[in-house]
Order: sequence, then C-alpha cells, then structure tokens
Amino acid sequence: ICAATGRILSRQTEPTWELIRDQVTALRTACRVCAEECEQHQDEHEHCRVCAEACRRCVASCDRVLEAIPQA
Repeated sequence: ICAATGRILSRQTEPTWELIRDQVTALRTACRVCAEECEQHQDEHEHCRVCAEACRRCVASCDRVLEAIPQA
C-alpha cells in the first residue's frame, strides 16, 4: 500500500483528488491497524516496537497529506 500510494502521489499528470484522498485514507487505515497490532507485542519484541513507531509516523504523515488535499 505504501509503494502504490507513493506512485500515485508522485505522478506527473493532473491529480485526481478523489483517488488520492481514497488511497491515502486506505494507507492511513492500514498503518493504524498495523500499529495497534504491533503495540500489543512491543514489550516482548523490539521489532514490533519499531514497526508500531513507523506506522504511527505514517498515520501522522497521511493526516498531513489529507489536510492538504483540496476539498471537492
């Protein structure tokens, strides 16, 4: 999902804001769910702590992108 979102956001053509909004929202959801799951195991597994932190940063980045998308 991250790679597909990156490709959509970096297109050099006229943006389709609805597609971008939907894609970033899907990425945000996936990262939020992943962070929640990894947080349950972060005390036992360092890689889960690292993953949860990365996913939370991704959620925050998605929030900033969504705020910047023009409203229809």
